[in-house]
Amino acid sequence: MIELGVNIDHVATIRQARRTYEPDPVWAAVEAHLGGADGITVHLREDRRHIQDADVHRLKETTQIKLNLEMAATDEMVGIACRLKPEMAMLVPEGRHEVTTEGGLDIVGQEARLKDVISRLADAGITTSVFIDAELPQIEAAARIGARVCEIHTGPYAHAFHAQGRDAEASAVVAELAKIRAAGQAIRHLGMRFNAGHALNYYNVQPVARLAGIRELHIGHAIVSRAVFVGLRQAVQEMKALMREGAAQGE
Repeated sequence: MIELGVNIDHVATIRQARRTYEPDPVWAAVEAHLGGADGITVHLREDRRHIQDADVHRLKETTQIKLNLEMAATDEMVGIACRLKPEMAMLVPEGRHEVTTEGGLDIVGQEARLKDVISRLADAGITTSVFIDAELPQIEAAARIGARVCEIHTGPYAHAFHAQGRDAEASAVVAELAKIRAAGQAIRHLGMRFNAGHALNYYNVQPVARLAGIRELHIGHAIVSRAVFVGLRQAVQEMKALMREGAAQGE
């Protein structure tokens, strides 16, 4: 059954805007859990722009559902992950000047180093994931370095969906969705888990949720944005319902 991982980074973004103690990401994780989240995702960035080290430790201690730590493949972050032991660590590209993650990880260009990182994380008992574009060479490289999960970057699909007036049948949208579908087939054929995420929202999530074999979607900004108006628990419930409805109509 399809699962929802809720990214709570932007709860911390609001807090850090005032350098204060509220809203508390740990409280957000509890509310997300009560709303039906199957996991909590946080990205501990090198510049600590939102989630802080103390947040990650408190989340590990208090959350009763899966904790997914997004991280750059640096020695510092690998060390933190190995000490913390989240249920899953997802390697993502990271740029100090980007507003959010702008593309998938280039595994092909740094295969040897990433294989070592994956090995270190796996030795610590952590399920390893990679955030990649829907490209066959990257998927094949993910398998070679030992990743257990591939999360396909859905940003191009989401941007096409918005640009085409939320028309799911527009040719540009159909083409981007086809790339994700083909990527998912390749991931599963190579024995890895097929996840997806980035820029998914209440309007565009169902076509992705319908894809064959998809296991988990990671969604953050849209849910936190909705929560401003209805509360986080309800925002998660609404997203989970849309996902489950889409999956029930699956391919």
